[in-house]
Amino acid sequence: MSDARSEILARIARATSTGSPSSWEEIPRDYRQSSTASDRELVDLLTHRLHDYDAQVVEASSSDAATAVAAMLKAREVSRIVIPPGLQSSLLPPGFNFIEDTGLSHAELNQCEGILTECTLAIAETGTIVLQNVPGQGRRAATLVPDYHLCIVDAAKIVATVPEAIERLNPTAHLATTFISGPSATADIEMTRIKGVHGPRFLDVVLLLE
Repeated sequence: MSDARSEILARIARATSTGSPSSWEEIPRDYRQSSTASDRELVDLLTHRLHDYDAQVVEASSSDAATAVAAMLKAREVSRIVIPPGLQSSLLPPGFNFIEDTGLSHAELNQCEGILTECTLAIAETGTIVLQNVPGQGRRAATLVPDYHLCIVDAAKIVATVPEAIERLNPTAHLATTFISGPSATADIEMTRIKGVHGPRFLDVVLLLE
């Protein structure tokens, strides 16, 4: 038996023994929960992880956000885009057909080429974007049905680790929450990678640095 397997089984035995903690709060959490990385390092790490997931990333200032959005949409040849209620109007460039999701049916969402949203936060270590059912992000169906997702990520909302993200999400834990790590992809038994099974096939990110 390998050392790794022995350690896993030993941990399971300890966790399920009669002397196990009586509550979640008593469980030791001695894993790394934070980071000393600078803001720039977090931006670079998140970008690197997103590139690993085959997502495109551009940096922009708040004043240039609409220009960056337009460039991304043109590059993807997307013109009919769903937007959630409450999305900042300053993010919307002219020349595109933005359709507000006021309860669109799945068929209507499927007729749209993509969706533009903001996010609650992003996790640098895992390259994960977190969405919640709030203004500017919208309901889950709207972000899963269209084939393309363009997400605006404010650099101030980037955290380093998953524990930091969970702590920040505690106050809004009752909301529907979606964790996105790159475009939707899966593999069949023959290890053929297929994109778009559980959500958008394509993901782009505009990182706002100011």
